[in-house]
Amino acid sequence: MMNTEWIAVDWGTSHLRAWAMRGETVLHHARSGAGMSRVNRDGFQSALLSLVESWLGPAPVDVIACGMVGARQGWVEAPYSAVPCPALPVCPVRVPGTDPRIRAFVVPGLKQNEPADVMRGEETQIAGFLSPRPHWDGVICLPGTHTKWVQVSAGEVISFRTFMTGEMFDLLCGQSVLKHSVGDGWDEAAFGDAVADTLSRPENLAARLFGIRAADLLRGQDTGRARARLSGLLLGAELAATRPYWLGQQIAIIGSPDLSAAYAAALKQQGAFCEIADATQATLAGLSQARNLTRQTT
Repeated sequence: MMNTEWIAVDWGTSHLRAWAMRGETVLHHARSGAGMSRVNRDGFQSALLSLVESWLGPAPVDVIACGMVGARQGWVEAPYSAVPCPALPVCPVRVPGTDPRIRAFVVPGLKQNEPADVMRGEETQIAGFLSPRPHWDGVICLPGTHTKWVQVSAGEVISFRTFMTGEMFDLLCGQSVLKHSVGDGWDEAAFGDAVADTLSRPENLAARLFGIRAADLLRGQDTGRARARLSGLLLGAELAATRPYWLGQQIAIIGSPDLSAAYAAALKQQGAFCEIADATQATLAGLSQARNLTRQTT
């Protein structure tokens, strides 16, 4: 027995990650491919238990989960809170009828009514990032399949925008004519040139994208260069659209190391400098805050 005090869970669309915790200390970590999109409504508890059952004892253990597990199709629907508000403005929602060895709670997401936008999971990372920085004001970028740009002031999320840049990259690589030209590898100079290109002229994006295929057909362009150029063109368009967010602001990036580095390099090229935060640390710190909320109300 590991004497688990509580279990932190990040349950996204594609993956389930869990940590056995004693206070703020990680005792053990496990993950599976049982993301929300792969689990039916009645299968969430069994998917979780198959991952964490060895961490449980006879006394009930609190499970604090964030992410798509709180969606309408998830384990329990955790209603959105409207911004402006703190990243964790309300107590997590209790999952009814669970195995007696666990008490499960799901962190609600945030919504923005105009322009319409939502987030689930990122609010927990934002809360975790802000926890040791109570007076931090600026913009937090959370790159991923659906990248979030979040304006933070006076301890609250003021506004945010979501960009499908990551999903567009995957679709273009796998399902468009560009799949014949984009491969492994990377070209940093090509990436930087492409970012600058669409940042200054985003209206040319569609034409520049086909240019990747044309360069392959006419010049045999290296597949790694093509990949870097595709990434840079899409990211440049995103930075052009988010300029009112990041220009002249304090910026933090919370994401995977590779994606965070790419965003930081693109922003540095424009004279904007960023702090890169560890995504797992931010998630665990945010889930710890959410746990404290449940303990104050139960």
